[in-house]
Amino acid sequence: MKKLFKLILFIIAIYLFLYINNHWLITSEHVYESEKVPESFDGFRITQVSDLHDALFGGHQEKLIKKVAATDPDVIFITGDVIDSNRFNLERSLQAVREFVKMADVYYVIGNHEVATNKVQEIYDALTAIGVHVMPNTSTTIEREGEQISIIGIEDPLNGHETQDMLRTAMTDVNQENLTVLLAHRPEKFNTYVANNINLVFSGHAHGGQIRLPFVGGLVAPGQGFLPKYTAGTFEDGETTMNVSRGLGNSGVPFRIFNLPQIVVVELKTK
Repeated sequence: MKKLFKLILFIIAIYLFLYINNHWLITSEHVYESEKVPESFDGFRITQVSDLHDALFGGHQEKLIKKVAATDPDVIFITGDVIDSNRFNLERSLQAVREFVKMADVYYVIGNHEVATNKVQEIYDALTAIGVHVMPNTSTTIEREGEQISIIGIEDPLNGHETQDMLRTAMTDVNQENLTVLLAHRPEKFNTYVANNINLVFSGHAHGGQIRLPFVGGLVAPGQGFLPKYTAGTFEDGETTMNVSRGLGNSGVPFRIFNLPQIVVVELKTK
């Protein structure tokens, strides 16, 4: 009987451990300081949501919605895989996004899972209908008090196009004097972003390496293999800074280990 009791306690402990690792939302805050940040954008807050993969955080996504609202965003970026191609449920994914558009302007790029569904246009149409700015290899500007920053979005290369070609198309009308901010799903393309002199990149895709170990980091990531370099945090090279979100949901591997679901906030500061 004592052994059975210990076994039950062990099973409960494992369940609680896995539940917390997959449902305990955290927010990571960063500051991006640059001379290219206009004075009117000093303190501008960007909240990034990535790799939802149809995960649920409370009834009707209420926990996720409250967590994002608490970041006090000036703009919200969704950097791909808002759905999961293995269990496509667009309506469930849109529950949170419908509330996001009430908080701030929302900008969105697809990830590999949107491409894999072969329903990209359906997803674009649904998001556009609720007020999201979709960014399929295009750019736009955000203006404040006569000053601008440029927002660039590219699709996922699973669509058959090279990242460099998509960037070239997206940046056709970009004023290089502006701060350039890129939404791009894949962090492993960092060198391409650097080569194109992008100032600030928001990426996801790596799921934090799925399992994270102290002093090691993530263990495996799509497109990067074992012991990947770009799984979470900030990376810099020359004039380019890339923020990689650990994301929110899972695909394929159902559990995160020491890798809590993450919302990223970057506050712009004038140098």
